[in-house]
Amino acid sequence: MESPNPKSTLRALLGGLLPLFILAHCSHHLLTALTIPLSPMIRSDFSLDYTYAGWVISAFNLSYGIGQLPGGWLADRIGPRFMITLGICGVAVAGFFVGLSHSFGMMIVFLALMGVLGGGYHPAAPPMISSLVEPTQRGRALGLHMIGGGASFFLSPLVATAIAAYWGWRGSFIGLAVPTLTFGVFFYLLLRKHGTGGPAGPAQVRRPSETVPTQRLLRPLIVFIFLSTFSAAVLFSVMSFIPLFLVDKIGFSKETAGAFFAIIYSAGLWVSPIGGYLSDRYGPIPVILVVLLLTGPVIFLLNFVSSWLGIAVLLLALGVIIYVRMPVSEVYILSHTPEGRRSAVLGIYFFSSMEGGGILTPVMGYLIDHLGFFASYTLAASMIILTTLVCGFLLRDDLKSKQ
Repeated sequence: MESPNPKSTLRALLGGLLPLFILAHCSHHLLTALTIPLSPMIRSDFSLDYTYAGWVISAFNLSYGIGQLPGGWLADRIGPRFMITLGICGVAVAGFFVGLSHSFGMMIVFLALMGVLGGGYHPAAPPMISSLVEPTQRGRALGLHMIGGGASFFLSPLVATAIAAYWGWRGSFIGLAVPTLTFGVFFYLLLRKHGTGGPAGPAQVRRPSETVPTQRLLRPLIVFIFLSTFSAAVLFSVMSFIPLFLVDKIGFSKETAGAFFAIIYSAGLWVSPIGGYLSDRYGPIPVILVVLLLTGPVIFLLNFVSSWLGIAVLLLALGVIIYVRMPVSEVYILSHTPEGRRSAVLGIYFFSSMEGGGILTPVMGYLIDHLGFFASYTLAASMIILTTLVCGFLLRDDLKSKQ
């Protein structure tokens, strides 16, 4: 049988609604990407230590994780269109009020609200995208979708720090809330016009070429989700303090640290489709084991760099790891979950990852306060390597599978 023409495959993937889903993903994260790069400014404004700075980031991340569970459950029952719209417009409205906050308590409340309202996007979007393509192209489609998130996490810190230089960090939240809300309304009207994503939308229609997973796949699914979410949580806790690390240890200015942080997410502009392709070609498990085994050394080496070039290389490496892991994880979960439960299982996956990150971030802040960056980052690197080795052993029987 002839292999599909790569150009024809790309044209098929970029036709229809997929490019608009990439823009939707970008708009969803325009505001959610701001807290970490703006953390040096927020810390100065409220005179916070590392522990409290970690809680600022966790206020959004914990609530964002909690929002994934009802978001996934509702997407399976009322259709993904409403949850995707809420995930974009809700973030915009709450982010606008974050910008209006003039007390630490108000900011925390609206960051938490932003997380809850945004929780429905990720459980709803991947199954909907998956229903629009053949299973053999699922990894590439989800990888292309990730470009939207990578673009926003890359561009938002650059735009936000430029705005903040004139109007402060609050102006960044307010300024980016307006285009986010506008696109959210437009995308909802477009999906409704196409009759896509409602209660009986294509996300609930099973493709003939797919089979429903059997009960024996439950154990590797649980192990895989734990591996992906735990490593993501540890990595997130490390990344949350990189802007402060650059300011306090390397001597960067607050604006430069926020802009440098965007290097991590520049990888999202090109790596995700490659990760999706590798998943389609070699299977999710071998790919994720390789990238996670590389994560520990990259984190550990942060302790030894001081030049801007060395820092840029390591931050870019972290971005590659992040944007390979995400589409690979989604492909595995979608391939091992019945269609009627995919959003709910993805909700559990995103909940675990974000709650883990939300819990570990203030813990990492506490460790940095008492042990310093070197010991804290070394411990994080060791935990990821050990977890990957243990889970890789448990998944050894599925290493040759391409599903």
